[in-house]
Amino acid sequence: MSPRRASQPPADRSKLKNVALFNEDDENLVPTKVSLDKIILPATQPRRYFDPKAMQSLVESVKREGILQPLLVRPVGDKYELVAGERRYRAAQTAALTEVPITAREMSDEQAAQYSLTENLQRSDLNPIEETEGILQLLALRLGCETAAVSSVLYRMENEAKGKITRNVSGNSEAEIVEKVFADLGKMSWQSFVRTRLPLLKLPEDILSALRAGQIEYTKGKEIAKLTSKEERTELLEAAISLDLSLSEIQKQVKAKQPAAALPPLQSHLEATYKKAKKLKVWENSQKQEKLESLLKELEALMADEE
Repeated sequence: MSPRRASQPPADRSKLKNVALFNEDDENLVPTKVSLDKIILPATQPRRYFDPKAMQSLVESVKREGILQPLLVRPVGDKYELVAGERRYRAAQTAALTEVPITAREMSDEQAAQYSLTENLQRSDLNPIEETEGILQLLALRLGCETAAVSSVLYRMENEAKGKITRNVSGNSEAEIVEKVFADLGKMSWQSFVRTRLPLLKLPEDILSALRAGQIEYTKGKEIAKLTSKEERTELLEAAISLDLSLSEIQKQVKAKQPAAALPPLQSHLEATYKKAKKLKVWENSQKQEKLESLLKELEALMADEE
């Protein structure tokens, strides 16, 4: 693979055509150059975090060779709203370019959002939180509902699949849409998404922020989230990030910080009595030996009944 392709990879149109935004005329659109300040970012963006090292590498590439692949935009008034190519757009800003190549395409708000989400979800460098939230947004667009309602649809599908609730015939169209989205993305099944990804969004906000920023792997974040004390969780999270603690090191610290499981009252009383008797060495007291022997025989008889 040449350096040029590595620094600015082309979009995978074979997968993006699943969004149903392309037609024969689109393929013949000729890129043109516009002033960078004519391009605006959309109100909501699928990506929130960009790896600094990867971005710096792209900036250097843009300084040397310019923008090789046109940014995809749509006309909005006298401006152009960015649909795909945010990394290249930000690199162009940092490299102080005044003009960039664009391909302009008429799109509705929904089409632009779907294209942007699908294009980003094909990338391999999305962190699990960005990917999970992006998939939920894409499902919400396809299902025509709010993002918050998508989880309910997925959990209902899971319960139906497990036979916990009766299959809703009217909801089959929703299930078909969900299954097609995951088939088109080709990343995981919807069942795997429900089992491994949706729980990530229930993590404490400080851990979610670290995951969104790419500061820590999600396996480490899930382990740190086991701490119920916010102070201890924050302390371990900061240490895990600054010291790059391994998962096994984090697991050790979590185990050490977790309170020991409370013993049943009778067991706790028995163990405390034994420790006290051992400490005082009551068997050396001649005045108590006879009574101690009697009690031990009673205890042995009691345990014999359990054998």
